[in-house]
Amino acid sequence: MGLKLKKTYKFAVRSSAYIGLFATGLVAILTSLFFEFSGLFVFIFGLSTTAFSFFVLQYRAEKFIYKRVKKIYDEISFLDATDFHNQTITTDMATLTRNVKKFATDKKLEIEMLKDREEYRREFLGNVSHELKTPLFTVQGYISTLIDGAHKDKILRKKYLERAEKGVERLVYIVQDLDMISKLEMGDVKLELKTFDLVALAQEVMDLLEMKANAKEIDLNFDQKYFKPIMVKADYQKIQQVMLNLVVNSIKYGKEKGSTEIIFRNLENNKILVRVIDNGEGIEKHNIPRLFERFFRVDKSGSRSEGGSGLGLAIVKHIIEAHHQKIFVKSTFKKGSEFSFTLDKA
Repeated sequence: MGLKLKKTYKFAVRSSAYIGLFATGLVAILTSLFFEFSGLFVFIFGLSTTAFSFFVLQYRAEKFIYKRVKKIYDEISFLDATDFHNQTITTDMATLTRNVKKFATDKKLEIEMLKDREEYRREFLGNVSHELKTPLFTVQGYISTLIDGAHKDKILRKKYLERAEKGVERLVYIVQDLDMISKLEMGDVKLELKTFDLVALAQEVMDLLEMKANAKEIDLNFDQKYFKPIMVKADYQKIQQVMLNLVVNSIKYGKEKGSTEIIFRNLENNKILVRVIDNGEGIEKHNIPRLFERFFRVDKSGSRSEGGSGLGLAIVKHIIEAHHQKIFVKSTFKKGSEFSFTLDKA
């Protein structure tokens, strides 16, 4: 087998070979002209010159490339030269070019991600201010009217105080949801896992929301009669909140005289799938990936008039993920939506 040299040394090997051949030929000619010719001397001289040239060229080329490329990295503000500093710089320019291109591509992706985050941050702050200012202005308006003299009228005073109270309740509701989602994101909420009947919990949720559903003539029911309990291990209060949020949404965005079904299906790996299906407005395809964002609303005006903090689905997602489970969405615009999630059986 022939000797295989590292690609990074090719430049130095070829250059030192050229120098060695030239020096050897020159010495051989000069020796034959002025001294007694010695083949051994010429060979040793040529070999030494080639070896010395190789080490000098390799060392100088590495230092030259390293200094020049590091200077480029230092001068470009969005590149981090420390990543490059820890790598060995060689004379393999093809590899070096590849690494620099990969590095630049990675940094470009990071910049685009930062831009997306900044856009999300601006949108989030705008949504927070919008959600808070409506009840704040409402409360401020009624209180200002009372201060200006309306408090003297007992009937008007009571009416305005009741409306101001509703505005305060909405503010408290939004702040509580913000506090809940912040704790969930930071992992500060500890789950109180226990065994309970999922069918009984779902029935309790439907009973709580019966009047709200009746107002729109929406039927709340199971897909079939579940005679046996379905025992799961989870945080009862948190899963109840998940079910409440999903069923409330199905009513809120459901059509008049529509229906909402709760379905349970057994899965592999000792899991149960909970499905909440409605035949309401449905969601357009391009909006589905953003459903679990905080304050994201498909219908900006209509959904606000229905109430809610705009954090319900974000909280649902965090609760399910805190249980190390998954949540899914399927929807057809103008036909209905399905939200489903998994839980561990007891």
